[in-house]
Amino acid sequence: MKTVLHKETTDCDDNTVTLVELENGVTCIAEDSWAKHGGMDDRIEVYGTKGVSYADLFRGNSALTYSTDGYDYASEKAGSSQGWTFTIFEEAFNQGYPQELSHFIRCVREDETPCVTGEDGRAVLEIICAAYASAKSGAKVNLPFEPKGLKYPIELLLGE
Repeated sequence: MKTVLHKETTDCDDNTVTLVELENGVTCIAEDSWAKHGGMDDRIEVYGTKGVSYADLFRGNSALTYSTDGYDYASEKAGSSQGWTFTIFEEAFNQGYPQELSHFIRCVREDETPCVTGEDGRAVLEIICAAYASAKSGAKVNLPFEPKGLKYPIELLLGE
């Protein structure tokens, strides 16, 4: 975890690679960056013992576009629309925002059980905190991981 591009903007990380080793031996890799040029890259690759699956949430729903001068808007986080770009259409729909809001409203109005629970969110936050602690120490951090007196997970990396 490092700040590789936006040092004038933030002291938080803008580029990360996180490895998670599950109890059953499966290894997961998450790469996250807002330092990567070229716009949003939102995809997943899942490799199994009997196959593989790829999902590209943006480029599967985009128009390959070339512009010498650039144009108004290509996609979220695209620094420029000059040259080759993947112009996103129905971006809000493709990212799931209307569906997410609709589900939230149903949960509130109709007492529907959320498809992602508070426990799910806590588990993700625990992994994020462990990843920051691991990046700071340079060593593997085991779960469960429960740091005390923490206001923001980034404090584990910055040592605040």
